[in-house]
Amino acid sequence: MNIISDTNIFLAVVLDEPEKDKIIQLTSKANAISPDVLPYEVGNALSAMVKRKKLTESEALAALEGVRSIPVRLVSVDIHKALKIALEYNIYAYDAYFLQCAKQLSYPLITLDQKMKQVAYKLKIEVVE
Repeated sequence: MNIISDTNIFLAVVLDEPEKDKIIQLTSKANAISPDVLPYEVGNALSAMVKRKKLTESEALAALEGVRSIPVRLVSVDIHKALKIALEYNIYAYDAYFLQCAKQLSYPLITLDQKMKQVAYKLKIEVVE
């Protein structure tokens, strides 16, 4: 089974968040797929956590290495279609890239973002929960 995996899924696993065990259970037999912006979004999220003093610099760098160790296939998405989703549903383009990826490939989405889940349902994208 293939699953479009949001950035927060990777971060929850490597940062040992409370959702980690459930994520691993839901994805253990799945192939992770994400838009090719994933590494940039991970870097942005980690730098934001350092700025907010939620992580140290060394913890952020270790988390990046942890994410890099997770097998994931990165794919290109139609940015024009993703931007249309972002504008129509008033969400960030980064979130729309993952939604467009799921729509484009007809694979389910896994995310911890409630707003993204709501938009996925409206777009008739299956959500793994």
